[in-house]
Amino acid sequence: MAVRLKDIAQDLGLSVVTISKALRNHPDIAEETRKRVLRRVRELDYQPNLMARSLVTGRSYLIGLVVPGLMHPFFAEVARSLSSVIGRHGYSLILSSSEEDPDMEAREMQQLTARRLDALVIASSGTGRTAFERLESHGVPYVLIDREIPGLAANFVGVDDEAVGRIATEHLIEQGYRRVAHIRGRDNSTGMRRFEGYRQALLGNGLKYSENLVVARSTVDIDSVRMGAEAMRILLRQKPRPDAVFAYNDPLAIGAMDAILDAGLRIPQDIAIVGCGNLHYNRSLRVPLSSIDQRSSMIGERTARILLRAIEAKAKPRPVSVILDPSLVVRESSRRATAARTNGERARR
Repeated sequence: MAVRLKDIAQDLGLSVVTISKALRNHPDIAEETRKRVLRRVRELDYQPNLMARSLVTGRSYLIGLVVPGLMHPFFAEVARSLSSVIGRHGYSLILSSSEEDPDMEAREMQQLTARRLDALVIASSGTGRTAFERLESHGVPYVLIDREIPGLAANFVGVDDEAVGRIATEHLIEQGYRRVAHIRGRDNSTGMRRFEGYRQALLGNGLKYSENLVVARSTVDIDSVRMGAEAMRILLRQKPRPDAVFAYNDPLAIGAMDAILDAGLRIPQDIAIVGCGNLHYNRSLRVPLSSIDQRSSMIGERTARILLRAIEAKAKPRPVSVILDPSLVVRESSRRATAARTNGERARR
């Protein structure tokens, strides 16, 4: 017969409530008691009856995450961090992709809500409020990540995106580049603010802003590498061509790097590049990529805390907005010193 919580409680001389709290890592339970319970659970290979638990608690212990693309490494890192934190509290994560389609996103949100998930996390591909107002009418807690919805008072966790654009562009200017181009994001809060940071950095350093040096693609979070290469090929046709590029995200930057190298040009000697996301494999690329670190793990962790508090609150908490500070990670793709050293080595040969 299947082992029950009641059996474990009798075996250890504890109450069922104590066993349940120990399994949920509840702060009321002493560490030694928690260890005793977990050790006995492992020994008996106890498997919780999730359906029964849901009937008692009224919770599914499931949280949904809707993102533009499941293959995008930034969202994968956020999901890993989010899952790690909620997992310690007995919750599991269900992933869903909108494929950068606002209508598909709304359908995914509706389907997840119909499954009685306890909360949702959404990196929205649209700017409309209807789907989120529906969540609120059903009393479903949710957190927006990475991009906000205009006019919507909601929990949000992300970075200062104007600072992202400004820091990346100012770094390129400080390295001596003067024709700095931008492969921009969509017309959502993230794309527009990074673009605005880029524009402000140019004007603040006495450089002209040129629409010819800004290229947008139809998608930026799916098929991103191809889109980045397409955008870069457009920029390479400019006369004179740019000597540096700030890309909205790292996958776009990687595509741009492919196009630069395929054209027989060098990075950063001919064209420097900076992305955003600081993905774990950036240092392993043919030319290690400079990037803005947008705190993907921290976004997941802070989102989890907000969700858990909202789920367990007796009354709906006021929306919380968490804006993290981005930071620049400099690698070979934008170091003018690297370019000068390489040129000097060639001259001596």
